[in-house]
Amino acid sequence: MKSMSLKDVFRRFTLYFKDYIPQFALAITGMLLASGGTAASAWVIEPVLNKIFIDKNKELLYLLPYAIVVIYFLKGLGTFLQAYFTAFIGQDVVRRFREKLLGNLLNLDMKFFNEFRTGELISRNINDIERIRSIVSSMIPEMIRESITIVGLLCVVIYQSAQLAFFALIVIPVAIYPLSLLAKKMKKLSKAAQEKTSDISSRLSEIFTNIEIIKANNAQKYEHGRFIDENNKFFRLNLKSVKIDESVSPIMEIIGSIGVAAVVIIGGKEVIDGQITMGSFFSFLTALFMLYTPIKRISRLYNHIQDAVAAAERTFELLDKIPSVKSGDKEIPLVIESVKFQDARLNYGDKEILKGINLTALKSQMIALVGSSGGGKSSIVNLLMRFYDTNSGEILINETDIKEFDIRSLRDNIGLVTQRVYIFNDTIANNVAYGREFDEDAAIKALKMANAYEFVCTLEDGINTILNEFGTNLSGGQRQRIAIARALYKDPQILIFDEATSALDNESEKEITKAISNLQHEKIIIVIAHRLSTVQNADKIAVISGGAVVGFGSDEELSKSCEIYQKLKGSLPKIGQS
Repeated sequence: MKSMSLKDVFRRFTLYFKDYIPQFALAITGMLLASGGTAASAWVIEPVLNKIFIDKNKELLYLLPYAIVVIYFLKGLGTFLQAYFTAFIGQDVVRRFREKLLGNLLNLDMKFFNEFRTGELISRNINDIERIRSIVSSMIPEMIRESITIVGLLCVVIYQSAQLAFFALIVIPVAIYPLSLLAKKMKKLSKAAQEKTSDISSRLSEIFTNIEIIKANNAQKYEHGRFIDENNKFFRLNLKSVKIDESVSPIMEIIGSIGVAAVVIIGGKEVIDGQITMGSFFSFLTALFMLYTPIKRISRLYNHIQDAVAAAERTFELLDKIPSVKSGDKEIPLVIESVKFQDARLNYGDKEILKGINLTALKSQMIALVGSSGGGKSSIVNLLMRFYDTNSGEILINETDIKEFDIRSLRDNIGLVTQRVYIFNDTIANNVAYGREFDEDAAIKALKMANAYEFVCTLEDGINTILNEFGTNLSGGQRQRIAIARALYKDPQILIFDEATSALDNESEKEITKAISNLQHEKIIIVIAHRLSTVQNADKIAVISGGAVVGFGSDEELSKSCEIYQKLKGSLPKIGQS
């Protein structure tokens, strides 16, 4: 992705800004009041000194204090309006922006999630977007306000003495070059710091997700050491950023002091010679000193904006990604008669995983996939679920390529249970009905079919029991039965069990096997086999080896004709073995 400028970032946000015209109007009104109040407070020094203290004007003595109160009231009101409404706009834009980003990420395919670490995605969605929020809600409004203030104070400075204004401000362009160099360096450091924040988030996510294995291997010190290394790198990057950020103010002050020195000499001589009044000179000096403050702020803000622009680059990179797995527009047929793999091939990067899979599953059939680990069994499931697309070949449902079907419709008709059990920090009921409208009768039916309802009833709150993150308040077998109930809840036409009964006790597995058998007459069932009983109960068995189907038939047929199957069959555990 090409490097972005502040203008590019602002352009991307303009689509949102049109929804906030009333708030913008109030914020700009506030900026004008605040900036006008600042300029007026510098200008009022001239009548205070000349008219009151020098000319002894009593009428003005009693009038000016009211003017001062009004000026500061309007300035305070303006500051509040600007701060509140720009914060409202910034917070709301970023709320919408964060929702849009997550919506886009959720629609990306599995290849994307395999390439990006979980912690990095979390960091980009929270930390990077928060940096962008600072552009919208504080930095840009502050720059506008300070710019208006500069214009107002310039008017006062030039009004009091155009000649002195020339000598005071001629030094400002000298500061532009060093400040621009600092800004470029700041952007580079900011991007590195944000990447390091992602690294730290990923490291923490990995530690807390795998805490059990860390403790089991006494690896606490090792993981702590890895984290310390990342944290120290982050510290050094932040320190460099502070060094650059804190250099801006001294540079501006040193350069500004040259202009002030020239004004004191030239202006002092003009006061002595009677060319300008003392009130005008002090009003000029006050405005000048006040002028340098917003100029310094703008210089510093420009530096900080580089941090937000770097975050915007990383965020828009994710927002602009599009899924490589494209959805079709057809709905899945009401009755799926067949699923066919025709010379289906799949690559992960440069590695060919599936090398021309040919396989047919018909309604009312149970197909068992057997083979050694890494042979490609789960990859076949991934293709059918369209987590990935074939590099060549086709997968047909009722003779129609699955790429023509709407992905949501396809997945609504497939129930998938994998070895890895996904449990959410929610009730058992919502875990079973996950992503769908809850129906208590359907949930109970699914739990009964998964042989889970009996243990659920023993829990204090039954199906309304809250499960911990990852389901840690259940046993491994109980978690797996909840996952099976989730797959059965939507009554899919195709059921896939990817070694889904491997963590169940023997009695539970018998019940699940019985439930699966009862469903055979109305569904297509694909089972990645773990037990010999599953293989023998299957209508057809596909032997997968080296990414290809090397045998396909019944248990009896393969026992006679397929040497690889004979060896695999001998190694498969029976019910009663683990």
